[in-house]
Amino acid sequence: IGVIGADVKGHNLPCENQPITSRVAMICGTSSCHMGVSETPIFVPGVWGPYFSAMVPGLWLNEGGQSATGKLIDHVVRGHVAFPELQSKAAASAHSIYTYLNSHLDLIKKSLPVGFLTVDLHVWPDFHGNRSPLTDLTLKGMVVGLTLSRGLDELALIYLATIQAIALGTRHILETLQAAGHHINTVFLCGGLSKNPLFVQMHADITGKPVVLSKEVESVLVGAAILGACASGDFASIQEAMAKMGRIGRVVQPNHEHKR
Repeated sequence: IGVIGADVKGHNLPCENQPITSRVAMICGTSSCHMGVSETPIFVPGVWGPYFSAMVPGLWLNEGGQSATGKLIDHVVRGHVAFPELQSKAAASAHSIYTYLNSHLDLIKKSLPVGFLTVDLHVWPDFHGNRSPLTDLTLKGMVVGLTLSRGLDELALIYLATIQAIALGTRHILETLQAAGHHINTVFLCGGLSKNPLFVQMHADITGKPVVLSKEVESVLVGAAILGACASGDFASIQEAMAKMGRIGRVVQPNHEHKR
């Protein structure tokens, strides 16, 4: 609730003048969850719920999720043979390892869109099973397209392919929600992974939906403040508090040519 109910006027978003049911909130860190609400109960295969008033009073909540997202990216990057080289180069440039990897991808992509670098490299991201929408805890991860290369370029590519795999998992969840009756046109993103611009852009491009980032990075704290403000009587409803206290930061639009 710290991000999904913000006032979006003036941002040219498809959810403007639409009910909050046109939005999905994605909280992404070590793992990720996808929170969508509806006016009537919708039963979605492989997605938790519907739960009445669990997030927004008077609305039904469905919650999808991915068991390992930030943890998976970390696992893939730190387990690569070129990680010590990445670590030393990132430290020398005074950047985080992920900022450095994003810059390195921009360097090697040349004239191509960055997403096209992994045309021959694919990750199946269920290293820790699949929570939604397949609900199969026995699934394992897979990488297809490996070569004998052991350098920083190869590390950057498998990092990119992992992010793309996570974004494709999100698209699978959203498509399952929509097939069951949800009408979602905008993704509201928060959590630690929302600080990574490559992660955000890949989610926009792969889902084909605009991604909205909160002005306040710690959106969960805003949600707690919203509940406190309602409990103390400052606002008449959660919905009013969300609109007044939530603030939109950056909007990332999908590149539909890249999505194709």
